[in-house]
Amino acid sequence: MEEPMVQKRRRVVVTGIGAVTPIGLSVEEFWNALITGKSGVDYITYFDTRDYDTKIAAEVKNFDPLKFIDRKTVQRMDLFTQFAMAATAMAVEDARLPLDKLDHERVGVIYGSGIGGMWTYHRQQETVYQYGGPQRISPFFVPMMISDIAAGYIAMRYSFKGPNYATTSACATSAHAIADAMMIIQRGDADVVVTGGSEAAICPMGVGGFNAMKALSTRNDEPQKASRPFDAQRDGFVIGEGAGTLILEELNHALSRGARIYAELAGVGLTADAYHITQPAPGGEGAVRAMRLALKDANLRPEDVDYINAHGTSTPPNDRTETQAIKTAFGDHAYKLLVSSTKSMTGHLLGAAGAVEAIVSILSIVNNEAPPTINYEFPDPECDLNYVPNKPIKKNINVAMSNAFGFGGHNATLIFKRFVE
Repeated sequence: MEEPMVQKRRRVVVTGIGAVTPIGLSVEEFWNALITGKSGVDYITYFDTRDYDTKIAAEVKNFDPLKFIDRKTVQRMDLFTQFAMAATAMAVEDARLPLDKLDHERVGVIYGSGIGGMWTYHRQQETVYQYGGPQRISPFFVPMMISDIAAGYIAMRYSFKGPNYATTSACATSAHAIADAMMIIQRGDADVVVTGGSEAAICPMGVGGFNAMKALSTRNDEPQKASRPFDAQRDGFVIGEGAGTLILEELNHALSRGARIYAELAGVGLTADAYHITQPAPGGEGAVRAMRLALKDANLRPEDVDYINAHGTSTPPNDRTETQAIKTAFGDHAYKLLVSSTKSMTGHLLGAAGAVEAIVSILSIVNNEAPPTINYEFPDPECDLNYVPNKPIKKNINVAMSNAFGFGGHNATLIFKRFVE
């Protein structure tokens, strides 16, 4: 009997990146802010916070959607979709995609949002209760609100007709989108996938809801010091907003057009805690399995990893549990790793966090530099790794891991490595 042919796995590389963040409206501005330890946290300007326990957030400042989208379309888009379109326009341009020569049926869009159009929901609800009932609801209400609409708009903007959908898994959303995009390319269903995530939930219900859970920092007197992952005095996360977009491409497709390759997406690990709606599993059991699966998928050993961009939310349970998980997954090598949380500067971008932090991981390889965890002032005995405290560290980084964990027990780990043909 003839042996079945074993198909060699298609390699996936990153050829374009784009970001809209609280500390930068371009990738270059974002990276420079990270390396200088700039905080994007300040007092909320979007609404009156006098009755809220938390009065601070990491808002995107000076964003002009009209640089990327026409005025009429902007008026029919929630802010999270505007962020997504801007980040994607930057990534497409950065990748130098030959739009007139691509097989558009083999270009997909996998783009997530953890919550979707919260501002749209808030404003339409106000319309119902204050200005005349359901007859005043906009016909664009549902299309503006739903989480998949960013993926739809991106596809329509560029006529990308391959696989198209959104992922929604809380704070693991865009890491899951990237993982799905990778697997779609690997199995041959697309040659290029636009992927990432966007979030814009700094609104009354967003802040109020997380306050009700006691999840947000209330360090209102020191906004820029409020997000302090792994620090003993951390008291909750700081909500942020923004978007990150990656262009993933099958290696030979990228090489054939002479594309610049930032890094290779080498492995993913996806697990569930199956434990609690908000609390991580004891010892980070699900996170351990995600990291181990990602290493196996990438055919790497623990000691091959140089840097981890941690989920690092600045909540007491997460940072303690993630530290335990890293020590379990990496053993003695855990103490040789550089581990930082850039949420100390950007705040927590929720559904956009995985994509934005994947970009950080890629840039750490490109620049051989690990960005810092700022506001690290008081060591926590239970968090005893090298968190790159307060200043970046220059080091040869060949392999970077990015962790994203979401409410509901969703765990996603991505591994990027320096590209070698």
